[in-house]
Amino acid sequence: MKITFDYTNLFQHDKMPKGITKEQFEQNKHLCEKAFSLFTEKKQTDPLGFYDLPDSNVEHIVQYIKKIEHKFDAMVVLGIGGSALGNKAVYKALKTQKSLKKLYVYDNVDPYFWEEILSEINPEKTLFNVISKSGTTAETSASFMFIINYLKTNFPSDYQDRLVITTDKEKGFLRKIVEKEGFAGFVVPDDVGGRFSVLTDVGLVSSAFVGIDIRGLLNGAKSMRKYCHDKELFNNPAMIIALSHVLYMQQGKNISVMMPYSNALYDLADWYRQLWAESIGKRYSLDGKEISVGQTPVQALGATDQHSQVQLYAEGPKDKIFTFIMVENYKKDFVIPEIFADRAEVNYLCNKSFSQLLNAECLATELALTESGSPNLMIKLNEISEETIGAFIYLYEAATVFAGYMLNINPLDQPGVEAGKIATYALMNKAGFENERTKIENYIDNKKKQGKIICIN
Repeated sequence: MKITFDYTNLFQHDKMPKGITKEQFEQNKHLCEKAFSLFTEKKQTDPLGFYDLPDSNVEHIVQYIKKIEHKFDAMVVLGIGGSALGNKAVYKALKTQKSLKKLYVYDNVDPYFWEEILSEINPEKTLFNVISKSGTTAETSASFMFIINYLKTNFPSDYQDRLVITTDKEKGFLRKIVEKEGFAGFVVPDDVGGRFSVLTDVGLVSSAFVGIDIRGLLNGAKSMRKYCHDKELFNNPAMIIALSHVLYMQQGKNISVMMPYSNALYDLADWYRQLWAESIGKRYSLDGKEISVGQTPVQALGATDQHSQVQLYAEGPKDKIFTFIMVENYKKDFVIPEIFADRAEVNYLCNKSFSQLLNAECLATELALTESGSPNLMIKLNEISEETIGAFIYLYEAATVFAGYMLNINPLDQPGVEAGKIATYALMNKAGFENERTKIENYIDNKKKQGKIICIN
C-alpha cells in the first residue's frame, strides 16, 4: 500500500500568494495540542471507538459469510446515513467484474427506488441486512416492516435465514426481534457513532458478502493510524487536513470540495460529505456558547465535473478549499487506438491510456485552481485496494475529529439530525410526540394564512 499526500498547495507560494504560511501553521500548533488533549480526554467517555477498530477480530463475520454465501447472490442493506453511505462507498470502490454478488443499499423511503430494487433482485437469492443502532429510525423501520412481512408471506419456512439485523448489542427494538425470532445478529458498537461505523459490522458484513477482503480494510486503517496520531504536525496527514481546513475557514473558505478522479471513488466522497457535515456543523461550542460553525462539504467527480462545476471553482467566489484524489495505477486500463493519426485534432491521444488522460485532467485542474488562488491538496493512491480504502477511511475519520476539537465543538453528536427525527415522529403520529405535532400543525396553518403559495393545475 502506498498513499502520497501532497499538501504543497495548501501553503503560500508564487502561485498561491494568499495561501496560509508555514509560519502561520506553526503558530497554530496549540490547536493541534488541544485536539490531541481532547481526544485523549474524551476517549474515556465519548464514542471514539473508531480508534480501536483496526484491531478488531472479524472472524464472526467471516464464518457467517462462509455459512450462507452459497445461498444468496445479492444483499440489500436497509439503512440510512451512517448505516448506508459507508457500505455504498466501499462496495463501489472495490467491487470487481469477477464478483458475482451484488449489493443494493435502500437508503431512502422513495417508493420508486424500492420498486427499482425489487425489480432487479431475485428474492429467492437475496439476503436482507437491516442496520439501525436505535432500531427506531423511521425510514429503516418502515422498510424493515415491509420486508419482514414480505419474507414471512413468501418464505414462511425459512424467512429467518433470509434476513440479518445489525443493531445495538443489548437494547432496542431490533435486538428484541433478533432474540425473539432467531435472526442472525450483528452489532453496532456503543462507542462508535454511525458515520464512523463503516469499519464495524455495519460496513464489514456487506463487504465480506460481496468478496471484499475485510481484513485488508482493517490492515490499511491500522497502517494509517500510526501516522494520524504522530504528535509531529508535519508527519501527521490527519492533523494537516484538520488544521488547514480550520485556518481556511477563518479566512471565509466555508466550502470543502472533494473531487476524486475515479468513478469508483465517487461514493467515498459522498461518505465524506456526511462525515464532515454532521461532525463539523454545530450551533454550540463545548462550553455552551452559540457559535454556528461549519464548513459545507461538496462532492465532485473528475473529469466529469470539469465540464459542469470547474468554471465556478476557477472564476467564482474564493470560498472553497479542494481535495483531489488520484489513482496512479488501474488494475484494468484501455489504450486509445492509433486511429485518425493524420488528424492533428485528435492524434495526440493515440496510444495513450484512459488513465493517462484522466490523471492529466486531474493535474490540469489542480494547476488551474492553484493559479486561480484556491488552496488544494492532492491525495494519490498507488491503486484502489482494500488497504488504500481502509487507510483513507481512517485518515478522514481522524481528521474530522481533530478538526472538531480545534473548533471547540463536539464532532460526535448530531442534535440537528435528532430534531428532524422528532418532527418526523410527530408528523407520523407516534405516541408521546403530541405536543410537537401541535406545534407543527400551527406552523402549517400559519403558512396557509400567509397565502404565499402558487398552485398550478
